Order: sequence, then structure tokens, then C-alpha cells
Amino acid sequence: MSNQLKPAVDGQDHSQGAQGAPLVLVEYGDYQCSYCGEAYPAIKAAQQELGDKLQFVFRNFPLAEAHPNAQQAALAAEAAAQQGKFWEMHDALYEHQNQLDSAQLAQHAQQVGLDVDQFKSDLQAKAGADKVEADFESGVRSGVNGTPAFFVNGQLYNGNWQDGELLSFLQSQLQ
Repeated sequence: MSNQLKPAVDGQDHSQGAQGAPLVLVEYGDYQCSYCGEAYPAIKAAQQELGDKLQFVFRNFPLAEAHPNAQQAALAAEAAAQQGKFWEMHDALYEHQNQLDSAQLAQHAQQVGLDVDQFKSDLQAKAGADKVEADFESGVRSGVNGTPAFFVNGQLYNGNWQDGELLSFLQSQLQ
């Protein structure tokens, strides 16, 4: 199993925070995964605490066999990205993990301010499916076998992300 992120973070990734930050945290996540849902506030806390010292990148890793709505939710995030609202949809999906069927995805789109007709069209677009597939394949090449999976500065993070441990680890990398 590889411990290296493949490929490295680039302009194709969904990213928050300062480009060139000393810490780059990449999450491979599944919007229907309860563990990813639990990790969501830990990531938000790390972003809040570390500010411009942290760049956060999200890559889709829908585990469709275990989570029947995960693929469609990932496509919804990519459809929102077409209207410049990836992060708003990302947050809505994690904050409403038990509401991921098609009708509910359209409601989330409306709530985050998307043109819903455009969203529904983009949901079917090949570009979104290609992005989700590319993210998933990069996870496989990087050794991801479950979610959430984290990489810090290109290296697989095997530690606990709960109870503030991810934040503590990130802070230790700044010293």
C-alpha cells in the first residue's frame, strides 16, 4: 500500500485556504459515510484554528456498494461546482447526511443558491462523473481503502482524527 498522495494537489482539486500554506490536508471522503460526517466538524475546527497555515482539499471517494446515495451526492457537489458553489454544497451534504436522495439534493441546491434547472442538468453531465471517477482512482493509487482517509503534505495520516488528535498532529507539523 502506498503512503504517497497520487497525484499531488493541483488546480483540478477543490481547495480552501491559502495556496502554498505550510500544511496541506487532503481528505478522501464519502458524503454518506458516518465517519466522514463525524470528521467534518474536526476539519472545520482545524481550518478555524490554523487559518492561513492550512490548505484543505477534498477529493470524492464514494463507497457506492456500502452507501447507495454516495455517488449521487458526489455528483451533486460537482454539479454545484459548475456554478461556483462546491463548498456550499459540500457543507450542506455533510450537515444533512440523512437527506441525500434526488429530491433532497435538489432542495440542497436551492438552499445554497444554485439555479436548480442548471444543477439538474449538470448532475447528468459527463464532466462531473469524470471528476468523481478521477478523484476515486487517485485515491486507489494513493492506497485509500476506506473513508475518511487523510493525507498531510502528501503523506498518508494513519492517526486518529477524533478528539482533537488531527488538529494536534497538524499543529505539531508546524514546529
